[in-house]
Amino acid sequence: QVQLVESGGGSVQPGGSLKLACTTSGFNLEHYAIGWFRQAPGKEREAVSFIDSRARATYYADSVKGRFTISRDIAKAVVYLQMNDLKLDDTATYYCARSRNWPLTPDFNIWGQGTRVTVSV
Repeated sequence: QVQLVESGGGSVQPGGSLKLACTTSGFNLEHYAIGWFRQAPGKEREAVSFIDSRARATYYADSVKGRFTISRDIAKAVVYLQMNDLKLDDTATYYCARSRNWPLTPDFNIWGQGTRVTVSV
């Protein structure tokens, strides 16, 4: 059974850090790209960061460049999102998703349940 499970969310103050984990199972992580997305209350879902199947290509939204880093551990089948210098606008539920063809096609079609990140003073 294909599964993606997010963890690592929580509450932090502005300037703080969190490391999210997307634990995958039921498929070979070396054959798929993984993306992180987020959705804040009342807003549309937005792409945050992607890593391709070979970990050679990455994508970062402009709003997180220089602050967030995506990485993966094949042995553990986990994709991480290190988030530093968190801002109030980073508050959202963060989701990871799987794509067979990114960067050719962003066909993210298997999603996790999400983990909540709250940045507040």
